[in-house]
Amino acid sequence: MGIKYLHTMVRVKDLDASIAFYNLLGLTERRRMENEKGRFTLVFLCPPEQADGHHDVELTYNWDGDEGLPSDSRHFGHLAYTVPDIYEMCETLQKAGVTINRPPRDGHMAFVRSPDNVSVELLQEGEALPPKEPWASMENTGHW
Repeated sequence: MGIKYLHTMVRVKDLDASIAFYNLLGLTERRRMENEKGRFTLVFLCPPEQADGHHDVELTYNWDGDEGLPSDSRHFGHLAYTVPDIYEMCETLQKAGVTINRPPRDGHMAFVRSPDNVSVELLQEGEALPPKEPWASMENTGHW
């Protein structure tokens, strides 16, 4: 048997804020593990229709903080998800206060950041949607 994908782990500073962000993307909590001896919590989230344990984002929350770790969280790249309607998803995120760093000007791709500065790529499922305002003329904000 060959190698198989299990999950992507990201460290989070505010577990509740991070779970709320990933819930906005449509992910749901599949499993949670509290480790008193190690003083950490692991929360596994996934798309509801992919709850097989092979499409997870593992949020790692260290109870005593993460002093000394990189503050940018860019050491792994980004998470990527397809969405049924990229404009609708970006509107939902924007209304919740999430900055759209790279708007879906092309109807195909956008980037946002989680509360812990993790870059998340959103890709339109299937063919790109026709360009649509306000997205088509919106500039990038920050880096992604």
